[in-house]
Amino acid sequence: MDNSARTVLTTGANSGIGLATALELGRRGFHSIGSVRSEEKAATLAKAAAEAGVAVEPVLLDVTDADGCRQVLGHLDLFGLVNNAGYGVTGAVEDVDDDEARQLLETMVVAPVRLARLALPAMRAHGEGRIVNVSSIAGRATAPLAGWYAAAKHALEAVSDALRAEVAGAGLKVVLVEPGGFKTSIWDDFDRDINKRAGSPFMAAYQRSLQGQKLAEAFMGRPEQVARVIASAIEGRNPRARYLVGVDAQLLALTDQLTPTAVKDRVLRLALGL
Repeated sequence: MDNSARTVLTTGANSGIGLATALELGRRGFHSIGSVRSEEKAATLAKAAAEAGVAVEPVLLDVTDADGCRQVLGHLDLFGLVNNAGYGVTGAVEDVDDDEARQLLETMVVAPVRLARLALPAMRAHGEGRIVNVSSIAGRATAPLAGWYAAAKHALEAVSDALRAEVAGAGLKVVLVEPGGFKTSIWDDFDRDINKRAGSPFMAAYQRSLQGQKLAEAFMGRPEQVARVIASAIEGRNPRARYLVGVDAQLLALTDQLTPTAVKDRVLRLALGL
């Protein structure tokens, strides 16, 4: 398949899964465009592409800037859109204020749907297209201290399910990718969030959660694994609706389905000292 005439935009492409995806798409011959929020991050992307020997075009875009999204998408004729931009939030529901919650939902739910909406007319005109929304195992299973992050991922999954059915008749595919734990910069947000929760009644639980995350890092996979799944979904003729990526994601999804709620709650409370 000749992908050179097919343009794919990946958001949040300066690091982690986004960077790996932009490079993988370039490697597979797509016209790969990666959105970043600053010139410095654009340079990071360009350097990584040069080192990998692939072509990736950086574009400056803050996905929460509606006017900026319209301007950038107005100049692109997309075959594919990978909504990857986002960040982690660690905080008990009681500790997260309205502004923090709104910003999270704007970035993780409203922005990807806005970009999809802007990309759809060109896809409809061509009778083909792919939208890949990068969710998380948190889109299926919720844990204490990550309620708002899980809420955003659950919302993204719900709207993706609706969109998938709505555009299928036009020949367009909407795919959810649900990674488990992978070595990305999202874990840096963990320390940041705990540090700003000073005085919280959940501080002991935060510290336990942080210790668990540090131990888990040794077993986390590399973002390239997720990138290959995303690129295959973009490239494939009949991609699945969902892709769980990582052994931990597979196990957590199965456990969440089979374990009674009271048992799950008890185990999580014991693990975190709640």
